[in-house]
Amino acid sequence: MREYATTPTFTIADDDALVRTVYSHADTTPDLVLFSRPRGDRWVDVTAAEFADLVTGVAKGLIQGGVQPGDRVVLLSATRFEWTLLDFAIWAAGAVSVPIYDSSSADQVQWIVEDAGANVAIVETSAHAEYFAGTGVRVLEIEDAAIETLLASGADLDDSAVEQRVSALRADDPASLVYTSGTTGRPKGCVLTHRNFLSEVRGILAASIGDVARPGNRMLTFLPLAHVLARAVSLAMFEAGGTQAHWSNFGTIVGQFDRFRPNVILGVPRVFEKVRDAAAQQASTGGALRARVFAFAESAAVEYSEAIDRGRPSLLLRFKHFVADRVVYSKLRAVLGGECWWAISGGGALMPRLGHFFRGLGVPIYEGYGLTESTAAHCVNVPGAQRIGSVGQPLGGNAVRIASDGEIELRGGVVFGRYWRNETATVDVFDDGWFRTGDLGSLDEDGYLTITGRKKDLLITAGGKNVSPGPLEDRMRSHELVSQAVVVGDGRPFIGALVTVDPDAFARWRSENDKGGEATVADLRNDRDLRAAVQRVIDDANTTVSHAEAVKRFAILARDLTEEDGELTATLKIKRNVVAQRYSAEIDALYS
Repeated sequence: MREYATTPTFTIADDDALVRTVYSHADTTPDLVLFSRPRGDRWVDVTAAEFADLVTGVAKGLIQGGVQPGDRVVLLSATRFEWTLLDFAIWAAGAVSVPIYDSSSADQVQWIVEDAGANVAIVETSAHAEYFAGTGVRVLEIEDAAIETLLASGADLDDSAVEQRVSALRADDPASLVYTSGTTGRPKGCVLTHRNFLSEVRGILAASIGDVARPGNRMLTFLPLAHVLARAVSLAMFEAGGTQAHWSNFGTIVGQFDRFRPNVILGVPRVFEKVRDAAAQQASTGGALRARVFAFAESAAVEYSEAIDRGRPSLLLRFKHFVADRVVYSKLRAVLGGECWWAISGGGALMPRLGHFFRGLGVPIYEGYGLTESTAAHCVNVPGAQRIGSVGQPLGGNAVRIASDGEIELRGGVVFGRYWRNETATVDVFDDGWFRTGDLGSLDEDGYLTITGRKKDLLITAGGKNVSPGPLEDRMRSHELVSQAVVVGDGRPFIGALVTVDPDAFARWRSENDKGGEATVADLRNDRDLRAAVQRVIDDANTTVSHAEAVKRFAILARDLTEEDGELTATLKIKRNVVAQRYSAEIDALYS
């Protein structure tokens, strides 16, 4: 059993709490710009002093409305400035925030509200408010003046009421009930304390990432803040005094990169895959010469990055990289706003080739690993300590080990202590103080962790072969034609796959192959040429596994998997049980 631990380079006092940073910023640097809010076609700055006044005012409204220390307050909204404001205000009132994805179904919302025992909810829209009909929960709508209502209702309350609540907070008090995304079964509420979050925040800042997270530098937050990864990185940026802006529309995010010009971008692997695929598609539609130029530049970027790991790139490779930078890389960096120094990726596996591509073009992506139960990142690659293909070493004050069956187990300040009102589940996931993640991995002698699969996703064929679907799926999804891939075969005679086609890549493929301008994926899912194109993707993925683990047959689904249809989580992870049930006929057909 291999184990690796790191020593913390920071301390957390027993009376510390997340919200104290709001007031320390206001006291020491009142004019520091902490946020930029979108207003029309411009950004409006929010200083530390202004933010502290807003947090206090909203907290007074919550207190005046009956919120008591330890009460659970639901926060259901897309990513926006008010989300962060309300999170801090809930803490300032001494309460516990319960974030819920704005894409959650009514059943999911009602389950979380009932399980958390919440009696106040702040939601974004009237549609969200309908989820609470008949629950007895007091509901405030952000788009119906929730902030203004709270400020007005607490106006007559003295600020000392908030000061008393903040002073009473302790590091080991619950800060948030964060419910697991629920890819299978009911989501469980992870009790994350102020100490957990502070361990995460200060661990991130101590791990060289603080070079970017500092006053004056900018981050555009666009992942769901209900997800612990986005929230933890946002809190780290706040503690460091950086400037944040919020945006929730993935469809227009590239335009906001150009508008806000962030220095650091936080994303999930699919975000970076989309940036690369869009560049490849644009080059291809520009003709054969532009397509060859992009292919040359991509190859040079990957070779250059790989050469960095081996030592120093050769003179010829440096020349190729210089040429590619002039004609391709500079344009790609401009797509990210022109001032992005590096990026952070989490929530899923980043293909090594994609990691090398971005590092080669001058925007290294630092991949990490963690779960809701570890308050986001437990291990992370950082500047000066990066091994592409791994998820890095544990943050300061944490430890990782690999159990005898290959399962990854975690321990340290970021690891939660219990599930809310679920002692049985809590006991099941701990082994002598170590949290059993359910993920499989390996640990090298320098403490770099590599994820190899998920224990619960492990498929066992009828012939008794154990197959981890994740690596195969990641490899297939790395091709621009494929949007999602779901490997199947548990209890079956061989491994199969369900594949969805990326809509943008399909439009280009359809044009290049003279399939008609109106044909859909559903129309062409059995088309010989489309199946041949997907087969080449399958063949490439099969080169990474043994013959017994290789995909033998596949089906192209009529449409992409979506979060709206309940097939993906908010961070684009596949809900296997939903997909297996919904497409059972297609799966059965693979084996008929």
